[in-house]
Amino acid sequence: MTREVKLNELTALLETATYPLSVATAREEFDDVRLVYADGTEPLAAVLDRIDDEQFESPDEAQSSIYNTIPVEGVGEPGQSEGEG
Repeated sequence: MTREVKLNELTALLETATYPLSVATAREEFDDVRLVYADGTEPLAAVLDRIDDEQFESPDEAQSSIYNTIPVEGVGEPGQSEGEG
């Protein structure tokens, strides 16, 4: 069964792993997770495939690496902030 995880829920997901965590282990552990973007979804394993790091030392480091790899279109309209409107 596939788990869909919104970006604002990613921290809680990453905190369920044991660190240090290799990227290869993260791919296996989260192979059923699809990240939900503003414009669709993507398997977390596909995002992890684009990361050059070999290991994450903490959930914060893993989240930062993942966020740096997510397409800009995935997080919403460029230049738009949550508080506007």
